[in-house]
Amino acid sequence: MAFASRYPGVQIPELSVPEYVLSGATERGEAPALVDGITGDTMSFAQLASHVGRVAAALHARGLRKGDVIAVLCPNTMWYPVVFHGIAAAGCVSSPINSLYTPEEIAFQLKDSGAEVLVTISLFLDRAQAAVQQQPVGEVIVLDGAEGHASLMDLLTSDAPAPDVSFAPATDLVTLPYSSGTTGLPKGVMLTHRNLVANVAQCRPLFELHEGDERVIAVLPFFHLYGLTVLMYQGLAWGCSVVTLPRFDLEQFLRTLQDQQITRAYVAPPILVALAKHPLVDQFDLSALRTITSGAAPLDESLAQAVETRLRRGAPAGVVVGQGYGMTELSPVSHSTPEAGHEPPGASGPTPKGTVGYAIPNTECRLIDPATGEDTAPGERGELWVRGPQVMKGYLNNPQATADTLDAEGWLHTGDVAVVDAEGRYTVVDRVKELIKYKGYQVAPAELEAVLLGHPEVADAAVIGVRDADGEELPKAFVVRAPGSSLAEDDVMAFVTGRVAPHKKVRLVEFIDAVPKSAAGKILRKDLKARA
Repeated sequence: MAFASRYPGVQIPELSVPEYVLSGATERGEAPALVDGITGDTMSFAQLASHVGRVAAALHARGLRKGDVIAVLCPNTMWYPVVFHGIAAAGCVSSPINSLYTPEEIAFQLKDSGAEVLVTISLFLDRAQAAVQQQPVGEVIVLDGAEGHASLMDLLTSDAPAPDVSFAPATDLVTLPYSSGTTGLPKGVMLTHRNLVANVAQCRPLFELHEGDERVIAVLPFFHLYGLTVLMYQGLAWGCSVVTLPRFDLEQFLRTLQDQQITRAYVAPPILVALAKHPLVDQFDLSALRTITSGAAPLDESLAQAVETRLRRGAPAGVVVGQGYGMTELSPVSHSTPEAGHEPPGASGPTPKGTVGYAIPNTECRLIDPATGEDTAPGERGELWVRGPQVMKGYLNNPQATADTLDAEGWLHTGDVAVVDAEGRYTVVDRVKELIKYKGYQVAPAELEAVLLGHPEVADAAVIGVRDADGEELPKAFVVRAPGSSLAEDDVMAFVTGRVAPHKKVRLVEFIDAVPKSAAGKILRKDLKARA
């Protein structure tokens, strides 16, 4: 049985992403669109539109054409949205790369995506050049300048004519982020202009926006689709001022909330832990903050309540903490907690803490018993399937992975187990998939297992996620030593650390005699979890 959204359907504009986000730029004029949270530098909506046009023209003049992929390896700055929308306006496809990636991981994405150009910053140039040596691209653009490389200023000062690009929003790709999906190695998620435009339009009815007075803090990375769509793209499309920070530092984050009078924060649970417990919070005035929405990993009900209670002090109307649910393959939102007064018709009251709220407009859901394949009833657990205009086009050059995740009827199998109550509110309770979520970042066991098996003294290995005392999921490796090896736990962790991004590091190691496997050779992770 399919559960339709409790919200009425919304109309989805037939526009490209830059057309949609910049449609109000002329009217908003000199209103601040982007603010550097460290320096205070500001870019107006009029300047944003002009800069986007220049970047698009410069890329087109370089011979880049519709469908060409441009990889972006950058931290959050107020210029990231200029680059993203400039790439899109040129008809090209951006492929955001995790800023923490090693040269090997960067090279993999360059090759798999077929990137023609890599855009980065001077701080990341060593890793970028090492990656390009492994997987060459036509050009490396260094935004803040480096000898022998074009800079952002070179793009912005181009006098090339604006490109004339005809968009088919339903089929043309706008971005190609990489996700491990429900299992396996990272895969390119093909997201169209319509996917992203739809997702922003779908979310609008759930939020109370104060036009001209909304300031959103963008500390979650734009290379993560949560940051890209919800903070950057959605924030600008709704006329908010988006205040960027390059990384999370608690004191800097709190100071920015205070000094920039941030009204709306989208975060991941680790930031909420700091807001609930760290003594530094008491030193800052956060009274402008009205709403906090958590995503990327499950939010505990007690943690949400603790943050609300602590931040209520000094705030005129208090702070409301809610959460949403989604995945890269959903552009990324499928469910969210509505703000007060924006519940769907017939709702009995505020959305309980601990749930991910309602399915957003134009979204259908099913809950499927993993054992029987049958639909479950309200109140019963089942794997969450989602169908709607935000569902990805598929995985790049990977029809098998696409078929494993997206069925012929358009249902995306999330791999997460959820329940829905009688009012249509969903709670995520478990995970069918093997993917580990460490501090909101995806960690694919298969990727770490491949790294481990590259060690000459590792005969076999398996990786699972285990919870620590704070409820955080940590990658744990079960390792079978090669005959005669005296490999130690620290040796294993150091080996992996040197080959993966920091969030993918193995945090725990246990040596075992053999990795439990099925007759078909599949790792029996449930057996490992039972002993973990």
